[in-house]
Amino acid sequence: MSAEDSSWRTPEMENFHTRFSAWTPFSNKSLNRQLFQERVALTSHWFDLWTNKQRQEFLFAIFLRCTKSQLRFVQDWFSERMQVAKVDFSTVLPRFISLYIFSFLSPKDLCAAAQVSWPWKFLTEQDCLWMPKCVKFGWFLPYTPTDNEYGAWKRHYVACVSHLDWLTPREAAAIYGTLNEPKTEDEELLERQREKCLRKRIWEEIALRNKELFKVRPPWVSGTCCSSVLKPRRQPRLSQTVRERVGSHEALEKQLVLTSLEILPKRSNISGSHSYPLLSKKYWHGVHKNDDSSSYALRPHFILISSRIPAYEMVVESVKAGVVSVVYEHSVTLESLLYLIEKALDGRKAQSMGIFSDGDSREINLLQGYKIGVKNLLRPEVRDFWEKLGSYVATEEEGGHVDFFVPLGASEAGTEVLSQLSQLTGTFFTAPTGIATGSYQHILSDWLGSQWGKAPSSIYFCEAKLQTWSSFADFLEETLKTVRKQLYPLFKELQKSISGRMIGQFMFDTMGMTNILNNQETAQALADRLMELSKEDSERILQKDSAEKRTRVVRELLQSERKYVQMLEIVRDVYFAPLKAALSSNRAILSAANIQILFSDILQILSLNRQFLDNLRDRLQEWSPAHCVGEIVTKFGSQLNTYTNFFNNYPVILKTIEKCREMIPAFRTFLKRHDKTIVTKMLSLPELLLYPSRRFEEYLNLLYAVRLHTPAEHVDRGDLTTAIDQIKKYKSYIDQMKQNINMKDHLSDIQRIIWGCPTLSEVNRYLIRVQDVAQLHCCDEEISFSLRLYEHIHDLSLFLFNDALLVSSRGTSHTPFERTSKTTYQFIASVALHRLLIENIPDSKYVKNAFILQGPKYKWICATEVEDEKFLWLSVLRNAIKSSMEK
Repeated sequence: MSAEDSSWRTPEMENFHTRFSAWTPFSNKSLNRQLFQERVALTSHWFDLWTNKQRQEFLFAIFLRCTKSQLRFVQDWFSERMQVAKVDFSTVLPRFISLYIFSFLSPKDLCAAAQVSWPWKFLTEQDCLWMPKCVKFGWFLPYTPTDNEYGAWKRHYVACVSHLDWLTPREAAAIYGTLNEPKTEDEELLERQREKCLRKRIWEEIALRNKELFKVRPPWVSGTCCSSVLKPRRQPRLSQTVRERVGSHEALEKQLVLTSLEILPKRSNISGSHSYPLLSKKYWHGVHKNDDSSSYALRPHFILISSRIPAYEMVVESVKAGVVSVVYEHSVTLESLLYLIEKALDGRKAQSMGIFSDGDSREINLLQGYKIGVKNLLRPEVRDFWEKLGSYVATEEEGGHVDFFVPLGASEAGTEVLSQLSQLTGTFFTAPTGIATGSYQHILSDWLGSQWGKAPSSIYFCEAKLQTWSSFADFLEETLKTVRKQLYPLFKELQKSISGRMIGQFMFDTMGMTNILNNQETAQALADRLMELSKEDSERILQKDSAEKRTRVVRELLQSERKYVQMLEIVRDVYFAPLKAALSSNRAILSAANIQILFSDILQILSLNRQFLDNLRDRLQEWSPAHCVGEIVTKFGSQLNTYTNFFNNYPVILKTIEKCREMIPAFRTFLKRHDKTIVTKMLSLPELLLYPSRRFEEYLNLLYAVRLHTPAEHVDRGDLTTAIDQIKKYKSYIDQMKQNINMKDHLSDIQRIIWGCPTLSEVNRYLIRVQDVAQLHCCDEEISFSLRLYEHIHDLSLFLFNDALLVSSRGTSHTPFERTSKTTYQFIASVALHRLLIENIPDSKYVKNAFILQGPKYKWICATEVEDEKFLWLSVLRNAIKSSMEK
C-alpha cells in the first residue's frame, strides 16, 4: 500500500477507534463536542432500558458526585417547571391569619370548608368567626361557653336558622314593646280634655283682648333722661398698679408696659371719649343730631348678633332685607363693639337696635368679661358704653327703641336693668318675658311694653326662619361645626358675610318647614299662639292680672317638668330595663358593674324629679292665688346632691359608653337598634344624658317669672327667693364645670396643631383671640418712621391668652387636586403679658397697619391686612394686658 493511501485513511481510522473509547480529545473542541453527544445518547439509551430501581440508583450515584452549584441548578430547574410539594396554608400560616382569611366566607361556605380536612374543620368552627354572624341577627347564646369549648356559636347559628328563630309582630310587641303603643281610654280622655281646655282658654283670651285693648306705658321711662354726651371717665391707674408690685425692678418693668399702652395714639369718638387707635378720617362719621321728618325714612333698623349664639349663621340669614346686621366676636372689647356699630351705621341714627346675645333673665352676656347686670351696670366703662350706644338710636319721641333678645322681662333684676338703662340713656328698652321654655323659645314669647303692634323679633327677622332656628338651635350648632371647619379655608376673608349666609340659605332650602317644625308639643303651641298675637295690627297689648300671669307661669313649670321627666323615663324604659333583663336571664349584654356606672345616677335623678313632678301636680290641682310653690322648689333644691353625683361621674359615663360600644359587639348592636328611633325622640343615649345639664336654665327663667308676678306681701315670696338662690348657685357650678372642660379641650387642640408648643394646660388659662399678621423687617431703623422701608419675611399667628402671648409661624400647604389648603403652625416664643411692650407704627406710603411687639428677648414688627383688624387686635391686647397686671 502506498504512502498516499495510508495518509488518506488515517482520520477515518481514528474516528472509528475513538467511538467507544474513554479517551476525550480536549484540544479538538469540535471532536470533543461530537464525542460528548454520542456518549449522552448512549447513556440515555441505557437509561431507557433500566428498571425504576436501577434508574433511582443511577440518579443517587450521579447526585452524590454533583457539587453544590450543580445541585442548586437541579433545584432551580424543578422549581421553575413543576410544583415540588402541595402545602395546606392553614398548617403553615399563623392561626390568626388563617382565621382572618376564613372570616370573609359566608356561613354556607364555612360549613363546606369544614369538610375539607381536620385542620380546616377546627378553624372554621371557632367562636370568633360565628359570633359576629349571630350578633348581626340579634341571636345571643343562652349560656357562657367554657374555656375549652369551641363551636358553640356555630351550633347556635345552625339551631336558629333551622328553627327560623324570628318573632311575629305580636310576639315582638309583647317582649320589646311597640313604637306607637296605643293609649288607654283614660289617657285619651284626659288628653282630649286638656286640648279642649286649651282651645277654650285661647278663644277666651282672644275675646278678652279684642274688648280690653289699651296702651301701656312702661314705668321705667318716666324719669328724667340723662345726657348721652359725657366726659371721659377712664383715667390711667399707673400709680395704683405700681404700688401693687413688690420690688423696684418689677415696678419699673410694669410702668414701662403701662406707659407703652398709654402713649398709643387715640381718636375721639362721637360722645367725646377716647378709644384706640387713630383711624383714618374716612372711617369717622358724626351722628346727625338735627333730624327732620324726611330723615326718619332713612333710619335703618340695626341688629347686633353675637358669635356665641348657637348656629349664628342661621340667624344672620334670617335677617330681613334692609336691616343692617353686624356679627361680632365674643372676645372683642366694648370699644371695638362701638367702633363696629359706628362704622356699620355710617353716620346715621338707627330707628331701632336689637342686641341678640347670650344671657339669662338677670344679666346679658354681652362680651367676654362683661356680663351686664345690676351690679356692674354703673361701672364707668360700662356706663360710658351704654350712653354712647344710646346716642346711635333715635329718641323715644321719634319711635326709637333698643330690643334685647334675652329674657330680662322674666325677673325683677332684669326689669331693673331695663329701667336703669332707660333712665341712663333716655331710650326705650324692651325684652321678652321668657315664659316659653326651651332652646331660645323666649324670643317668641310676650315682650315687655311692645307698642308697635307686632313683636320686635318681626322687625328684624323672618319669623318662620327664626322660629325654626329657635326650635333646633342646639342641633344646628352641632351640625354646623363641621361645616365651619370645611368652609373656613375657602372663605377666610369673607367668612362672616358670605359663608354664613350660604350656610343659612343652604339649610333653609334643603330642609322643609313641615319636617322641622314641631307643633305637637304644648310649649310650641303656646309659642305659636304668641306669634299669632304679635302679628295682628294693633297698637295696644293685653294687660293680664298678676295672679293670672302667676298661674300661667306655674302651669308652664309643670308642663316643662312633665316633658323633662318623660325624657328621663326614655332612658329607663328603652335602655336600662332591657339591659337589666338580659343580665337577669343569663344573656348579659353588659356586666352589672357597667350597668351600675351608666344608669345608677340618672335613675336617682328620675326618682327625684318624679317626686317633684307629683308635688307640683298635686299643688296645681287645687291651685289658687294664695297657694305657694316656693316650698316645693326649695325642698327639691335641698336634694341636688343627686345631680352632683351625676355630673361628677358624667365624663366616666361617656367614656364607659364609648368603651363598651367598641369592645362589646352585643352592646353595639343594642345601641344601633334603639338609638335615634321614634321612641327615643330621634335621640341617642349620650344626647338624652344632656337633658339634666340644660334643665337648670329653664328652672331659673321660670322661677324668676313666678317671683316677678308674686306680690311682695305674698307668703311665697321668701321661699321663691331661697329656691332661686339654690338653683342659681347650682347652675353656676354646672357652668364652671362646662367652662373647665371646654378650656381644657381648647388648649389641647391648640397644643396639638402647633409644632414644638410647650404645655399650655394651666389653671384658669383660656384663649382670648387669634390674630394672623405679617412679620416685617426694617431695612434701616435709624431713619424716621415715615421713611423706613419694610420687607415681608414671615407669616405669623398670635395666640392671645389671658396671661401670655404665644407667637408661631404660619405655613400653608395645598393638596393636589383639592381646593382646600392645610395650615401648619410652628412655635417661636411665648411672652408673659405683664412683660410685653406695644409700640405703634404710623402709616406711611411704605407700610400700613403696622405695630411693634417687644418682649424681654424678642421683638416682632407686625402688620395686619386691614385697618379694622389692627384696631380690634390692639384693643383686645391692651385690655388683656391691663387685666393681667391688675391681678
